[in-house]
Amino acid sequence: MSNKVTLDKNSVRKNYAFLALMLGGMVLGCIVGWFAPDFGHTIKPLGTVFINMMFCVVVPLVFASIAGSIANMRSRGRAGKIMGTTVATFIVTGAIAAVIMFVLMKIFPPVLEPWQNMTSEQIGEYASISDMLVNFFTASDFVGLLSRKAMLPLIVAAIIFGFAVQWAGGADTPVAKLLSSLTDCMLKAVKIITYYAPIGFFGFFAYLVAFYGPQLISDYSRTLLVYYVVCFAYMFLFFPLYARFGGGKGADKVMFSHLFRPAAVSFGTCSSVATIPTNLDEAAETGIHKDIADIVVPMGATMHMDGSSMSAIIKVAFLFGMFGMDFTGGRAIGAILVAIFSSVAMSGIPGGGSVGELVLCTVFFPDQMAVAYPIAIALGNLVDPPATMLNAAGDYVVCYIVSRFVEGKDWLQKQLHGKKEEAAE
Repeated sequence: MSNKVTLDKNSVRKNYAFLALMLGGMVLGCIVGWFAPDFGHTIKPLGTVFINMMFCVVVPLVFASIAGSIANMRSRGRAGKIMGTTVATFIVTGAIAAVIMFVLMKIFPPVLEPWQNMTSEQIGEYASISDMLVNFFTASDFVGLLSRKAMLPLIVAAIIFGFAVQWAGGADTPVAKLLSSLTDCMLKAVKIITYYAPIGFFGFFAYLVAFYGPQLISDYSRTLLVYYVVCFAYMFLFFPLYARFGGGKGADKVMFSHLFRPAAVSFGTCSSVATIPTNLDEAAETGIHKDIADIVVPMGATMHMDGSSMSAIIKVAFLFGMFGMDFTGGRAIGAILVAIFSSVAMSGIPGGGSVGELVLCTVFFPDQMAVAYPIAIALGNLVDPPATMLNAAGDYVVCYIVSRFVEGKDWLQKQLHGKKEEAAE
């Protein structure tokens, strides 16, 4: 068993090295902004360059990746039931996670005082519920789709176009192949731009600290403390409930005996995809049917994002507090809906974290994106380890729920009884 819990050191080192570089850029920027505020203002363009480059790349990436993934689908009927139950479970657990984090944000707000007093004209008017629904899903014309301020309509358009390509011939069509190639190319572009991120973060956070002062540092520290505590509490309190619902009496104990290996791998690598083999191994040892695990685990790596749903709420709460905006009513409902949407639908996008953050900013802070977006990205990177842990380890737990609806309530007891008989022989 000791070999199983041994992480790939190279993978851990690789994933955390760049995170450390970005964190180093932020810290160094904060120091410069603190002790040399005039210089901090001067180097703001270093951050602006990074932000603008990301904005330019993310629009074609989103369209090509979503449309391409749908256009190239080859799956089809016990699979239909498994897939339907799986997606429904992802949505429900994501909603629970989002609501929990929202309640906690009302009790422990991440930002206690606004960073600056802004007028409604500066922030931009918040749309009504009806306007928000229209803007969520549509743009006024095709040109309007090709904007960083129309990410949700772009995603809807990409989904529709992807199904159109699927019905026109799917993966064998030249359009489907073009979309796949374009996605690969845009990912390379994102990777190139990301190499510049530590420098961009250095310049941006030097400016932020120079402009906003020490409040930035204290608010980030408070937010991270709350998020890390909540993530581990969620894993130890809600995962057992999900397992018991899916597997019946004693399922929580069985779940915990298999949970910590995928939790450790995902926390160490910050990758849900890298945790797929581990989750499949643990599912097999638990007695979860192979066809269930083979659908739930890979889908979960791209769609089951309880941790991401929580992080979306905390980012929005942070930004609302920063701008001195009220986080209640329609805004709260909108934030929860966007959190669920971003955690389930957009997590399958390569670079989906950055896209989700962009969507949050376009919906709630369209006139303050130059400030809001990099702050959201920074938060996203800092909370990534525990968020990925919940996302990936939760994929194994979801297998219990799907097994209940596909195999029956007593599926786990049958598996345990079978193992006892094998041991007796």
